[in-house]
Amino acid sequence: MAGIPLAVLDLVPISSGSTAAAALRNTIDLAQQAERFGYARYWFAEHHLNPGVAGTSPAVVLALTATATSTIRIGSGAVQLGHRTALSTVEEFGLIDALHPGRLDLGLGRSGGRPSGQTAGPRTTTIPVLDGRAPNGLKIPPRFSFEHLIGSPRFLLQQQLLHQPGARPQDYGEQVDDILALLRGEYRSADGIEAHAIPGEGADLQVWILGSSGGESADVAGRNGLRFAANYHVSPATVLEAAEGYRAAFQPSDHLDKPFVSVSADVVVAEDEQTARELATGYGPWVRSIRTAEGAIPYPTPEQARAQAWSEADRALVADRVDTQFVGSPGRVADRLEQLQEATGADELIITTITHDHADRVRSYRLLAEEWQRR
Repeated sequence: MAGIPLAVLDLVPISSGSTAAAALRNTIDLAQQAERFGYARYWFAEHHLNPGVAGTSPAVVLALTATATSTIRIGSGAVQLGHRTALSTVEEFGLIDALHPGRLDLGLGRSGGRPSGQTAGPRTTTIPVLDGRAPNGLKIPPRFSFEHLIGSPRFLLQQQLLHQPGARPQDYGEQVDDILALLRGEYRSADGIEAHAIPGEGADLQVWILGSSGGESADVAGRNGLRFAANYHVSPATVLEAAEGYRAAFQPSDHLDKPFVSVSADVVVAEDEQTARELATGYGPWVRSIRTAEGAIPYPTPEQARAQAWSEADRALVADRVDTQFVGSPGRVADRLEQLQEATGADELIITTITHDHADRVRSYRLLAEEWQRR
């Protein structure tokens, strides 16, 4: 589709019967293939305590990927600032930029914990959604509540293991301000003391904010004039308000003179509809493992997925994600991506694809890129 680039978001998934080492080797190979296929950028997510996900440190995987590729932009989608400091984030990415200048995207997320009493901000959209559809027909499912995950013993354990005892995350907006000041070389403490992150200061990074709603993340991205990525693949119910909230808050900056929105989607492409549906069979059980606070399981084969017992409650738990996964032939999936782009006004689309076999995942990205380039 002319003028709308495609990008990749990789969780470094571990398939059932495989290992983290194999997942990392597959990721390096897929990044090299994506570069050849013409994808604009390749991002890594950050997840912890998930048996089926090896992407625990975007910076480490980025350093490995940078040496194996040469032209594709690489970045984080996103680092979880709730258990990091501004300085450690700038220094990590500054180290990579020192050897691979001009290719890095620093994607910042609010996950990982936040100060008590902090609100998520406005959650509205002026775009009418009737019978679960945007005006152009894009599926907008009911809002999913993550409250049961936040209060789960597994989530609380993750916070305990990721945070220093007694530590509280910095206010998100202030933390982003500190990151930008450190990158510019203009950081001053409340007492007026200078700090300089070397390497990091002056690094040629694109700074992004990732968000799932029209709340604080969208506002922080907008008021700082940064690029914004809205997560349809994580929270399809709130993608319209996220994009709209960001644009409403946007102020031109040295980074951008007008808003730039990228929107993510879960995708599986094969030569025909039946094959694609077979490859996507494991998606429901995989999402269920995340939403029951079990942690992402190693991605199952279609046979393993079909062997799992399912209840109506299970189906309801994952319905919004399963119903908004784009699965099918290259033409069908590209049509749905065009619909997503039209509904959100996206300047770019981020594709995340997980299948049990690596070859099927590579083929999915190749078929989609070829179809997209024909449009």
